[in-house]
Amino acid sequence: MKKSVLNPKPVPQPGGANQPATLDNGLEDLEVSLLLEAIDKRYGYDFTNYAPASLRRRLNHFLTLTGCGAISELIPGLLRDPEFFRTLISVLSVPVTEMFRDPFVYQAIRRDVLPFLRTYPHLKIWHAGCATGEEAYSMAILLHEEGLAGRCLIYATDFDERSLAKAREGIFPLARIKEYTENYNKSGARGSLSEYYHAGYDSIILRQELRDSIVFANHNLATDSVFGEMQFILCRNVLIYFGRTLQDRVLTLFMNSLCPGGFLCLGTKESPRFSTVEEKLKIIDGKAKIYQRRME
Repeated sequence: MKKSVLNPKPVPQPGGANQPATLDNGLEDLEVSLLLEAIDKRYGYDFTNYAPASLRRRLNHFLTLTGCGAISELIPGLLRDPEFFRTLISVLSVPVTEMFRDPFVYQAIRRDVLPFLRTYPHLKIWHAGCATGEEAYSMAILLHEEGLAGRCLIYATDFDERSLAKAREGIFPLARIKEYTENYNKSGARGSLSEYYHAGYDSIILRQELRDSIVFANHNLATDSVFGEMQFILCRNVLIYFGRTLQDRVLTLFMNSLCPGGFLCLGTKESPRFSTVEEKLKIIDGKAKIYQRRME
């Protein structure tokens, strides 16, 4: 029987059995650097420009999950076991999301973005960093209510295949439906959220037509290229985990993926300020962090 590397035999550590060693900052920095190099060379995922503090917190959380005492102990399992890597990716990707998250953002989209998008015969919308898909499905519901679903295709991308698999299912915990319904009602709802799902046991499953309106695909913002010409790009609460260099790369990627006059929506704590694309965007709603690419 193959022994899972998710539960490796603990390596004895100074200071007590199974207790992490006290590392000086230089040694721990070296361990993180070697781990990130291993990830890049073995799987092609580049985490070197992620925000260091956030990355360190998530790696320490992963140490707790695996029972390892030091970051360097993760490298053998990472190199030899793809399942171990997929588990690490799920931790590093921070798939935190909810339906109609920040309802005032969806109000602003209805008011300021959709009237402009109505002028296009066909629409392409990109949800970058979609996690398990709740916000992409929220957009599908909004488009349905605004009469735009028939001429719009939503692309929802993430680099975590486990999150994408959950997103494609369109199945979410029934325990969260009260929260989702409250968000929906505050977002400028045109009906009842219950019209869009079927409930059974402890879960809900979204209607087939909603699932059919979204293409879920793997895309890595740190390494992959332009995803196509879009009229609207949403990437909410992703940039906050990136360092400045990677933020600038991603914002440039979005600019190159947006048609002139297209819209960009970021997370409430994110901004294109001080980036190389700042002058190419105008603010549509500062609170909702909605921007429009200037016509060139």
